[in-house]
Amino acid sequence: MKSLCGSQIKLLVLDVLKPRTPSLPAFASFLGELEGVTKVDVSLVEMNVRTESLKVVLQGIGINFNALKEHMARQGAVIHSVDRIIVE
Repeated sequence: MKSLCGSQIKLLVLDVLKPRTPSLPAFASFLGELEGVTKVDVSLVEMNVRTESLKVVLQGIGINFNALKEHMARQGAVIHSVDRIIVE
């Protein structure tokens, strides 16, 4: 069996909470700026007066999870859960 030592994140499905601004298109484009990300899919799950709950699907090669958390924090967003991950 092949070892996953040195493996890279290829896909992440995340439950994310962010403020109402920026808009979803702007937030998706912002996530696409992160090194290693090649595809971004953002769906609105729930919205209230101040925040939006999102399902965020990121695909790429070698996505750095810690860098992703820091990148999202610049927009006031936080990861509530990792619902799916693929590493190779």
